[in-house]
Order: sequence, then structure tokens, then C-alpha cells
Amino acid sequence: MNGNGNGNEEEGVELSFLLGMGFQLMLGEFTRRVAAAGYEDLRPLHGMAFQVLKGPGATATELAERLGVTKQAAGQVVDELERRGYVRREPHPEGGRRKLVVLTRAAYDHLAVAGRILHELEAELGRAADLRVLRGELARFVRALNGDGPLPALRPVW
Repeated sequence: MNGNGNGNEEEGVELSFLLGMGFQLMLGEFTRRVAAAGYEDLRPLHGMAFQVLKGPGATATELAERLGVTKQAAGQVVDELERRGYVRREPHPEGGRRKLVVLTRAAYDHLAVAGRILHELEAELGRAADLRVLRGELARFVRALNGDGPLPALRPVW
């Protein structure tokens, strides 16, 4: 119960804090379940990198741009994921010195497990709230904040 006695604790909480708390709690539970499934060596940033690299792959510079991090930070992420067997560097199809970073089978296996876990978590949360309505409202909210453009890339800020 809050100080005004009505029991709606969230009533006085700023929207940005509620959104942040929801994201933090969901990401924490997702990360815990992914680790329990055998992927304790991966962090949320790695999963975001996997999303960027799916399909044809990308250069480390392109990865940096899409994640909103420095080229040096993206290079460190690629080095770390390569050591763990989740990505490999290949010659760029356009030639030159650039390398294309592509996902390995191990990364795609992780993505399948993570996707299953995310759907399970959403199904559980769907028993407590109407996620279809929430998803629609949040998408409209994000588009309004983004000037009614397409949904922006999610960039790591933690």
C-alpha cells in the first residue's frame, strides 16, 4: 500500500521507471533461464550481437553502428565470441581487408534455445496481463517517441 492508502503503489511511479523496471525484471529472468539452459557464458549484449549478425553476417564496423558502441568495443565482442566458438571471421565478399563476421552453428543453437525460453516467459506473463494489448500500446508509444518512424534498434545501455 502507498502513503495515500489506496493500494495502487504504481500510481505515483513515473512511466519511465515502470518501463525500466519491467525491462530489467524480464531481462533478468530471461538471462537466468538462458544460463540454466547451458549458456552461462553469454550476456544480453551477446544476444543483441547475434541478432545483428543473423543471416549474411556483418563487419565489426557495421556491428558497432547497429549496437551503438565504438568500433573497439565491437571488436572486443567479436574477439570474445570467436574464442567461445559462436562467430567466425570470413573474407568479405567484396574483397579488400575487411572481414565478415558470421554466426556459427553454436550461435544458431543458442538462438533457438533463447527463442524458446522467450516464448515460454511471454506465455507465463500472458497469464497475468493481456500482452497483445500491451505490445500494441508499447509499439504505438515507441513510434510516437521516434517521430512515428519505424521501430528503432535496441541498443545496449546497461
